[in-house]
Amino acid sequence: MSSRRAGWRVLVGSLGALLAVGCKKPPPPIPPPTVLVAPAVQQDLSLSAEMVGTIDGYVNAEIRARVKGFLRTQDYADGAFVKKGQLLFTIDPAEYQAAAAKAKGALARAQASFSQAKVTADRYRPLAAKQAVSQQDLDDAVAAQAAAAASVDSARAAWDEAQLNLGYTRITSPVDGVAGTPLVRVGNLVGQGEPTLLTTVSQLDPMRVTFPISEADYLRVASRAVALEKLDPLDAGPERQILELVLADGSVYRHKGWFTSLNREVQKGTGTIEVLTVFPNPERILRPGQYGRVRIPRQEAGKGMIVVPESAVKELQGSYSVAVVTPEDTVQIRPVEVGPRAGAQWAIVKGVNAGDRVITEGAQKVSEGLKVTPKPDPAFAPARSAPAADAGS
Repeated sequence: MSSRRAGWRVLVGSLGALLAVGCKKPPPPIPPPTVLVAPAVQQDLSLSAEMVGTIDGYVNAEIRARVKGFLRTQDYADGAFVKKGQLLFTIDPAEYQAAAAKAKGALARAQASFSQAKVTADRYRPLAAKQAVSQQDLDDAVAAQAAAAASVDSARAAWDEAQLNLGYTRITSPVDGVAGTPLVRVGNLVGQGEPTLLTTVSQLDPMRVTFPISEADYLRVASRAVALEKLDPLDAGPERQILELVLADGSVYRHKGWFTSLNREVQKGTGTIEVLTVFPNPERILRPGQYGRVRIPRQEAGKGMIVVPESAVKELQGSYSVAVVTPEDTVQIRPVEVGPRAGAQWAIVKGVNAGDRVITEGAQKVSEGLKVTPKPDPAFAPARSAPAADAGS
């Protein structure tokens, strides 16, 4: 009997454990993911295109040593602003001073010989007319005068060359601008074999900004571009100052620029032609070698376009989509046709309606039909009342 009772106890205990497991509460459901949303809005856009441009000095003058010698002085501070005609470097002039003195002496001797030959020829002319001297003597005197005159010309050319070389020992700036750090320091031998590049002086006001456009874009604006090339590139009234420059930090440069000209040819490898523009730079903020985005206004305007935050648009292999939150707080993944961009916004041609809530943050963790908890994106709250924006394609 004792063994039978023990078996019942085990059975009852097992049934109690099963009942306890069956009565345990299930885990709570996973809450819907939270996403940030912003409304699609309908507004007018002032459209523009943005091209990546290279910033360079309006004039970049290479300063070279045109005569051989030891660099004696550097007469400007590295990176300083210099004026046209300001002394930048000197080369030891002793050799060229001696050559100039020698050439001056040779010129004086040639001039003396010419004077003597001229006196002789002038004296022989009346004597030859009276047959007091032979015609041969007169011809020889005239020839000697001509040879002496040629010697004077040759000596004067040598003297001019010697003075020119002596002048090259003083190297000045050809333009107003900023002189770069010297590539050669005082004491080095320069100008041996070929003109040595010493530094570069860049004219910084105005600045050139160049960017390429496609051949098709060029053909659309060719007539207007040719008309602009007939204007003075530095004489720009307010009607020509239409270009904006977006700098590397995202700020818009305070001065507006204008078109000046096109390069002469379409590049065979890229099918593009280079466009030259000019921007004022009185504060010398722009420097050669910088990059910026030139914003070009378009003549057409975007009237009543549907725009969404740029972060709401997803691209995959050339196709675009937007995640929309329905009134029931479920997700719809909609394919869309996109239009021009407008800063932090993107125009949608087809696929989204005004007032639709689009997901700006968290779209990577949602799928079609998923329930979500939408919250307004504070980053795009001001955009609801914005009447217009510049667009870039």
